[in-house]
Amino acid sequence: MMTDGAATATTTLDSQSITGQEPWVIQLRRARLRRGLLVWALRLLVAAAILVSWQIVGHQNPLFTSYPTAVATAAWHEITSGVLISALGESFEILALGLLLGIVVGVLAGLVIGRYSLVASSVEWLVSALNSTPLLAIIPLLIVWFGLGLESKVVTVFVLTVFSMLLNTAAGVHEVEQNVLDVSRAFVASEGQVFRKVILPSALPFIMTGLRISIGRALIGTVAAEFFTGIAGLGGLIQKYGASYETNYMLVPVLALMLLGVILTGIARWLENVVAPWRERKQ
Repeated sequence: MMTDGAATATTTLDSQSITGQEPWVIQLRRARLRRGLLVWALRLLVAAAILVSWQIVGHQNPLFTSYPTAVATAAWHEITSGVLISALGESFEILALGLLLGIVVGVLAGLVIGRYSLVASSVEWLVSALNSTPLLAIIPLLIVWFGLGLESKVVTVFVLTVFSMLLNTAAGVHEVEQNVLDVSRAFVASEGQVFRKVILPSALPFIMTGLRISIGRALIGTVAAEFFTGIAGLGGLIQKYGASYETNYMLVPVLALMLLGVILTGIARWLENVVAPWRERKQ
């Protein structure tokens, strides 16, 4: 039985250990805050250096490079007139539909191909062939099949995104340790339970990596589709202003595409922290 003195000593040690940990927690939070402020300071410094350099160089040859103040004025005109908002809506519809379709099909196909070696051996050559085919070579064929409307543009984005999702998902399935699968079989887990509780959580970080890659490819596919299948969206604005050498107006949709890519990638990173928080802790 513990005496009063021993209990008091234990309580004192516990309080000391807790108190000793608090400065480390505070120090860790301060270190993270300092690092975050440093990162944002460096980002702002790099952005300022780019804008100043661009302003100086652009004034020397505004026809080919323009400059930030002229681009800002053009952006204001395009926004207030509604041209940029309308084009952005058209492009985003194509991007969202094609990307969503590529994610669903790519993840499902990647899970099956990664899980079953016989299926992978049967279709691996086809996936490699289609993935290495240049997009510009198949867009005319897509136009013949689906016409010049929304369908051909969505399919173009789908073709560009589905393989990155498929390959990354299959790679994530391959990373599942065999002993984990053996344990699940030992507990008589069904194939559906193995997929939901073992394979899918292990493949999630790879799926999110594929998503970040697919976002950039989807933006490329959106603009390429708008170039080839009709003058519309942000790609249409780029062609329109590029043909008339209005560089400052042409750069506005280009920068809008860049900003859209950054926002979507940031959302993908946030979503990865939500669905796979253990990856962030590991990093």
